[in-house]
Amino acid sequence: MKERMVSGIKPSGQLHLGTYIGALKNFAAVQDEYEMIAFIANLHCITVPQEPAELKKNLRDCVALYLACGLDPQKCTIFLQTDVPEHAQLGFIVCCHTYLGELNRMTQFKDKQVHGEKNLSGGLYTYPTLMAADILLYSPTFVPVGEDQKQHVELCRDVAIRMNNRYGKIFTVPEPRIAKVGARIMSLSDPTKKMSKSDGINKGCIYLLDTLKDARKKIMSATTDSLGVVRYDPENQPGISNLIQILSSLSDDRPFADIEKEFEGKGYGEFKRAVADAVCAKLEEIQARYNEIINSDLIDKTLAEGAEKARIIARQKVSEVQHAIGMEIVDR
Repeated sequence: MKERMVSGIKPSGQLHLGTYIGALKNFAAVQDEYEMIAFIANLHCITVPQEPAELKKNLRDCVALYLACGLDPQKCTIFLQTDVPEHAQLGFIVCCHTYLGELNRMTQFKDKQVHGEKNLSGGLYTYPTLMAADILLYSPTFVPVGEDQKQHVELCRDVAIRMNNRYGKIFTVPEPRIAKVGARIMSLSDPTKKMSKSDGINKGCIYLLDTLKDARKKIMSATTDSLGVVRYDPENQPGISNLIQILSSLSDDRPFADIEKEFEGKGYGEFKRAVADAVCAKLEEIQARYNEIINSDLIDKTLAEGAEKARIIARQKVSEVQHAIGMEIVDR
């Protein structure tokens, strides 16, 4: 029996190259090896205000891009989080077993406070407990995450252990799995920050549905340095190191040393053109498949079948947890 892996993406905006390299590429690579559950985290989307029409488009695009990036609905369970109500149900139970001190230490919420963001929601504060429930529902062995999400998996593990100690072994305690290459793709305009849709006017973010002309322009204008050496050195050359990661990830995880050797003695312009060529080739491939999928019935069929499979697992787990806690008095 295959080990299970679970992950979800929050498409509060369009998916970008960092999402592909850090998540979708890896999902597709392991779908034969693991029982892959890959949901669309639309509950997490509304922790900050969303424009309804835009959110609907982003959700549909997200499913189409899951498929266009190589996820096979015959191998993966793909569904919307809200189509399985047990996510929210277990989310509240997990929240009730999480301490305020633990939530206060979550860096993403603290960062928003430090930067003076106003009207932060209770959902944003407690979303790590919903994320924990997303994971614990499906008893996965591994959870693929980026470095910035590792803290949330640690919280999930802590709460699972706490509840297991209190009620008996009701949860599998998962291990985080971080990709060796491309786990954290940085902004092209500020390589000290993660690539994000919130990156200013988006010069630093390449979207999977960007035109090839726009994508190439963003790569060619990426921030580098004055050293003139193509070398992987994140501390002293963060911009060049980020471009090396991108090129490596889009070239079958080619060793950094090979890339350094190829561009030894060559200028940044030639190196950037090679990165742009690799990015544009991948976007062209993804977009061709996306255009085949977006207006087909494959999206609705994938979501319906995925939700049906996920509900069976989720209902059983929630019932098991509620019986263990003493919340249910009737056998179902």
